Formats: sequence, structure tokens, C-alpha cells
Amino acid sequence: MDKLKKWVKYIYEWTKSLFTTRYKVTVSFNNVYGDADDRSFIAKKIITQKEKHLKFVDEDNKTVEYRSSGGLNFIIEDWDGTEEI
Repeated sequence: MDKLKKWVKYIYEWTKSLFTTRYKVTVSFNNVYGDADDRSFIAKKIITQKEKHLKFVDEDNKTVEYRSSGGLNFIIEDWDGTEEI
């Protein structure tokens, strides 16, 4: 019975993932993208997106938050799952 529950939950989560949108979030700590200081994430949900504040939930259900007094440099793109991070 326990195997059946796990299997049904797996099928449910897989089906649900087909209809959810993921985002590729790239945060740069200076004005140049492609440097060593850039960080990329796969986000499930964007919570706050403002000029000086970015908050989102990543794939591991962790809340990631970036704040800056001088403004943030970030790019948010739809992610289809085919490209590497």
C-alpha cells in the first residue's frame, strides 16, 4: 500500500510539473553579465520583483532574496528545461 501511495504522488507531481512555469533568474552583482560573480537559479515562483528588491522561490523550495540600495542587475527568463544552468 505504501508503494502505491508513493507512485500516485509521483505521478501527480509529474503531471503538475507539466503545467507549471519555471523561470531562469540570473543575478549580476555588477553591470556586466557573464562575469564570475553572476549567479543563476531556476525559480518556481517570483514573489517580489522591484528595482532594488528581488525575492523568489527556487526549485528546492528555498526563498532567495536579494536587496540592494543602488539597484539590482537581474534577468528573468522563461525556462523550458532544455538549457544548462
